Amino acid sequence: QVQLVESGGGSVQAGGSLRLSCAASGYISSNHCMAWFRQAPGKEREGVAGIDIGGGSTYYTDSVNGRFTISRDNDKNTLYLQMHSLKPEDTAMYYCAAGSRSPTACRAVVRGYADFRYWGQGTQVTVSS
Repeated sequence: QVQLVESGGGSVQAGGSLRLSCAASGYISSNHCMAWFRQAPGKEREGVAGIDIGGGSTYYTDSVNGRFTISRDNDKNTLYLQMHSLKPEDTAMYYCAAGSRSPTACRAVVRGYADFRYWGQGTQVTVSS
């Protein structure tokens, strides 16, 4: 059984940094992409970043490009999201996702694609001004 467990969220002031982790357990078949999503109260879920499992290509939504970095440690089976220069508008619940069967999933994450079989429970990020 596949489980994704996020950690690393918290409260920081604007300009600060956080690193989110997503530990995956269990074998994920046909897994082309792992990604981070976020959802703020009253807003739709948003694809933040994706990393292609095969080639390692990364994709970011415009609002975080240059500030966030997605990476993966294959040995630890863990996905990361390093966040710098955080802004109040980054405040949201952050979720990791895995198990997309589409080979083009990652580049589509930042355009709203969210067909992933496995999701974590989320970790809260709060940025104060």
